[in-house]
Amino acid sequence: WRCCFGLLGVEAGTGTSYNPEMRQGLLSSICQVTGYLDDCTCDVETIDTFNNNKLFPKLNKLLESDYFRHYKVNLKKPCPFWNDSSHCGIRYCTVKPCPPNGDSGGTESPSYKYSEEASDHVGECEEAKRLGAVNESLSDETQRAMVQWTRHEDSSDNFCEADDEQSPDAEYVDLLLNPERYTGYKGPEAWKIWNSIYEENCFKPHNIRRPLTPLASGRVLFPGHAFYRWLKGLCVEKRAFYRLISGLHASINIHLSARYLLQDTWSGTKWGHNLTEFQNRFDEVLTRGEGPKRLKNLYFLYLIELRAMSKVLPFFERPGFQLFTGNENKDRETKNQLLEVLQLTKSFPLHFNENSLFAGNKKEAAKLKEEFRLHFRNISRIMDCVGCLKCRLWGKLQTQGLGTALKILFSQKLIENMPETGPSYEFQLTRQEIISFVNAFGRISTSVKELENFKNLLRNV
Repeated sequence: WRCCFGLLGVEAGTGTSYNPEMRQGLLSSICQVTGYLDDCTCDVETIDTFNNNKLFPKLNKLLESDYFRHYKVNLKKPCPFWNDSSHCGIRYCTVKPCPPNGDSGGTESPSYKYSEEASDHVGECEEAKRLGAVNESLSDETQRAMVQWTRHEDSSDNFCEADDEQSPDAEYVDLLLNPERYTGYKGPEAWKIWNSIYEENCFKPHNIRRPLTPLASGRVLFPGHAFYRWLKGLCVEKRAFYRLISGLHASINIHLSARYLLQDTWSGTKWGHNLTEFQNRFDEVLTRGEGPKRLKNLYFLYLIELRAMSKVLPFFERPGFQLFTGNENKDRETKNQLLEVLQLTKSFPLHFNENSLFAGNKKEAAKLKEEFRLHFRNISRIMDCVGCLKCRLWGKLQTQGLGTALKILFSQKLIENMPETGPSYEFQLTRQEIISFVNAFGRISTSVKELENFKNLLRNV
């Protein structure tokens, strides 16, 4: 199971060499993701209908607006946990230089420059640099508007201030020019990111092995029986934490498979759905039963973020609240679009009950909530260790977005007690929290929609 954060790397291909048995097996695996979800009263079918037919089109349109497409991020922060000696995040990226004066030390002919293997890795590295590069171009009009945006943001009393926003290295990035898709980022350095997230931050003891652990010694694929016995024995909060991370991981896999580099030639570049890569990550047989579990965790993550969307509505409904870009007409239109989306989320019939979390002894619940927060905060710091810049961009955005969703769910009483007019001193969201929160949910909503697209493709192959 070759994994990375942001976009999982695999060999290029069209994914069209598909026999009927493989197709039927994968379709069967997806169709197993049905019925009620663990720890919830909601079922998959209700989510599919609501998201794909009602919510997704409106949310997608909202994310195209000027306010939500520009995200300020610092992509230059060093990794706080280990020294990153790699230059491109690709295994075998370094290339041995040609010995001086053509002297190969007696092991190669004088015409030697690079071995065939080294040459292949050069190409692989260059491809990853190109596909993983972040397009930082902004229109002149947008650049001028940034000054106003910053002044407006600074004038508000922020409940939570992200360090990145104040850093001279923090820059606005146009998310529409930097879609989340295949970049070629893969190998041990990419695995190391997910391994750190799962092994060190998901409340898991080291003697309990995750199924299909990519960095397991001896490349042994461990059965999942012991792992799931351990997971089932956890309290609902810690189990939810693992499922949120697994759901995010699944969503990222879907984005890769749905926006895969199918063709890159002189005649043009083609991106699209790669059924083979989708199968590698979610087929029940190939993943030893893990694929359907990952997809169910995606739906669990969807419910958590959907619930946060519905709960935060009063914050945005206040007459004085403005999604500021400097264009009054567009700002008013964007706010109306956002309120329409949030009101729609409130109409969902089977919301997750967040009151089931941290509901025991008050002292123990407060301690557990703090552990929850610190573990998640640590995961957000791991994002600065991602070697691919575009993967780092989307990793930082989605972890901040999920963190904001959790902040909203844990601040229910503060939101309920906000004044209708004037500043909200008890509960506040910064521009970056708002943008990351709505865009992160947009990614999950897109993943649910893409599952439907993959089903249709498999039926028609």
